[in-house]
Amino acid sequence: MMTRRTSAEKIPRPAKTRCGFSLIELLVVIAIILIIAAIAIPNFMRSRMAANEASAAESVRTITTAAVVYHTTWGNGYPPSLAALGGTGPTATCDQSVLLDTILTTAPSQKSGYAYTYVGEGPANIAPVGCSAPGYEEYLASAKPTDPGVTGQRSFCSDEPGVIHYDISGGPIGSPAACEALPALQ
Repeated sequence: MMTRRTSAEKIPRPAKTRCGFSLIELLVVIAIILIIAAIAIPNFMRSRMAANEASAAESVRTITTAAVVYHTTWGNGYPPSLAALGGTGPTATCDQSVLLDTILTTAPSQKSGYAYTYVGEGPANIAPVGCSAPGYEEYLASAKPTDPGVTGQRSFCSDEPGVIHYDISGGPIGSPAACEALPALQ
């Protein structure tokens, strides 16, 4: 005798295997990734800005050292320009002393999110033979962020005493006196 099943009776089916993730599970994972990114990105930006500032302070120190070496080597006072500290080639001259990397001495003189300037200050010397431009008795080397608040917050400067100073506003520093009035970098 044959038995008939009614619609109310369940027919046993094999266990269904699960493949992939549900939409809710994917949305939860995406939300977690976004929360982690929201926490990590500002920390990364602060770390990058701190690294740019450290590089700028060290580059100003390097410019200061190169200016002192130029002063003692060429007898022309401090260099007339940032370009006089650079140059390439096997032989150094007072016009291209090959003391700095061309990244700093070639316009626009930008490195690691900072723009660098060098200005001869005070009375000009009489240029010795072989020098096309006279040097100066004073100078001002400075670095300011190319995009304040993004590439760096502070600007840096130095003049002939060789002390690095900083300005928390990130603005340009116009004179040796203005530089020396700022706090010294420790």
